Amino acid sequence: MAAGAAEAAAVVVEVGSARQFEELLRLRAKSLVVVHFWAPWAPQCAQMNDVMAELAKEHPQVSFVKELEASEELDTICPKAPKLEERLKVLTNKASVMLFMKGNKQEAKCGFSKQILEILNSTGVDYETFDILEDEEVRQGLKAYSNWPTYPQLYVKGELVGGLDIVKELKENGELMPILKGEN
Repeated sequence: MAAGAAEAAAVVVEVGSARQFEELLRLRAKSLVVVHFWAPWAPQCAQMNDVMAELAKEHPQVSFVKELEASEELDTICPKAPKLEERLKVLTNKASVMLFMKGNKQEAKCGFSKQILEILNSTGVDYETFDILEDEEVRQGLKAYSNWPTYPQLYVKGELVGGLDIVKELKENGELMPILKGEN
């Protein structure tokens, strides 16, 4: 940052180091400085950068500073959102038996989900559900993650068992219980 840039009115100044920040504060010792810490990976920060630019136009006597925080310190205060694949891995392992469906245990929102709930409930095995209608990112992402285009999707210990037709077949063949118990 050049000294001239720090002295100019009605600007948003990007500061990339502690030394630059200290220099800005020294040059603007008797004026108001608004500091905005931002990270390029956070969409909220980009929105706030726009707000800061607008405020700078309306209040030329104030210095608006956006400080890029590249250190790991910001990650501990405001952790990055997990990548979708990492999130899906966590979700598929949330419970030993995990069902991704339309609706939840209490209320299926499609016939296929209702049928698979009836099958799982008849086994007595504990399971958790995830309502894909509540999260479009998961709904679309899980199709690619599992290479399985339809719902419901049943996972045991993070591994895809399949959809309704496969679960029906496994039940008819007597193979479902050992799979749900993690014996296969």
